[in-house]
Amino acid sequence: MADQPAAPALTVSLVTPAQREWPETVPASGWLKPWQEAIIASETSGLRITDVLADVGSTITKGQALVQLSKDSVLADLRKQEAAVVTAKANLTKAKANADRARQLRPSGALSDEKIVEYLADEQTATASLESEEAALDSAKIKLSQSTIVAVDDGLITSRSAELGAVVSAGTELFRLVRQQRVEWQAEVSAHYLGRISGGLSVEINRPDGHPIHGKVRLVGPSISTNTSRAIVYVALPADVRPRVGLYVTGSIELQTTPALTIPETAIVFHDGISYVFTADEDKRVKRVRVETGRRNNGEVEMLSGIDRSSKVVTSGGAFLSDNDLVNIAAKN
Repeated sequence: MADQPAAPALTVSLVTPAQREWPETVPASGWLKPWQEAIIASETSGLRITDVLADVGSTITKGQALVQLSKDSVLADLRKQEAAVVTAKANLTKAKANADRARQLRPSGALSDEKIVEYLADEQTATASLESEEAALDSAKIKLSQSTIVAVDDGLITSRSAELGAVVSAGTELFRLVRQQRVEWQAEVSAHYLGRISGGLSVEINRPDGHPIHGKVRLVGPSISTNTSRAIVYVALPADVRPRVGLYVTGSIELQTTPALTIPETAIVFHDGISYVFTADEDKRVKRVRVETGRRNNGEVEMLSGIDRSSKVVTSGGAFLSDNDLVNIAAKN
């Protein structure tokens, strides 16, 4: 009895690999942090907080008053110092008159040399005393201005430790703010990619709400962690995008665009952790081919090895095929 011809195992569609231009991407993850933080602190000590004019979440402008300290003792010191300056000016006027008289009488010998020297020295002392008192007055005016604590830059307040009634010391932190409300992504990237990452490259960040953020590489960190072999890449975000700081997010950095030989993802068959595709020959028999995959985009996957532009690849159903199976080729629409 003659052998019956083998029945086709499956009806399949074939596709030839496509040549695409895809950007190569580098995966990264990291924290959204302030571009720069500013600490607002007291420059004087021993004064009590009488009013707190801002809170966490406040958007502030440079020079805006944030904390008012008690002024009573500062104003008293200022008035005292103003009186000291008036006294010093009067002393200088008297000393100058005596010194002028001594200079006039020196040729006549009416005054002893010792007295003349004394009057001239008194003039110099009174001049120095006035300068010292005027400097102390300037210091008192500065202390008065420091009783109103103002914002050092535009920004968003992220923490507040100023409490009404507290007596501050010089250097006491009262507020912390995100300068100019600028947030950046500090992305951790494998050191393997650092030589190919530079300022200006496009970045896509996956935000928790599903809306991606597009940024640009601002700076590549100069050091690599000895624990993780990863470096920090600082990514600038658009000025109008202000996500919450402290979020840990993932994303990718786009390197240069390069050619990619691609096929549909549905053509890939996995077996024991290895990727395969089935190709068909002129006799309508399929062959299982091991492939190495690369980038993925919009339902397509890059082929790094195993097939070329002339291959005819089974688009789906490979899991139901075996090597050398006979198949029907579906007509193209």
